[in-house]
Amino acid sequence: MNQEKSLREHLVKLLQGGEAHATFEDAVKDFPVHLRGKKPKGAKHSPWEILEHLRIAQWDILEFARNARHVSPDFPSGYWPEKATPPDERAWNTSVAAFRADLTAMVELVRDEATDLHARIPHGSGQTILRQAMLTADHNSYHLGELVLVRRLLGAWE
Repeated sequence: MNQEKSLREHLVKLLQGGEAHATFEDAVKDFPVHLRGKKPKGAKHSPWEILEHLRIAQWDILEFARNARHVSPDFPSGYWPEKATPPDERAWNTSVAAFRADLTAMVELVRDEATDLHARIPHGSGQTILRQAMLTADHNSYHLGELVLVRRLLGAWE
């Protein structure tokens, strides 16, 4: 196997998770509706806030990678929801679906052999698709761990 193909496969595994930690699917599976807006003692964020932060940050990283006209949200306020509680169950489900779709899009970008993983993104300041994919995986794994911990503190993780 050539090095470029190997790199792409490793990046995909890193993005999808499950090698060394819980996957996104593990973290959100059967999440009790009544706990989605709760902050356990000592936690800074509710599950809803973490989910939305994951979604927004991943979307921003992906859009920067593929859209020269993309404007990132204000930092840090634009990366977090205004309220700790989702407005309704539909909002939670919409956020989960959007996270999945953007993760799939990042994986497809990495898998696309026409994508030069090492080339500088023309509208960036030195970033590459490789860097964006690694940033996505790094950020997601951190906050997925946070979501699992909050879920455990709420008594909804086995």
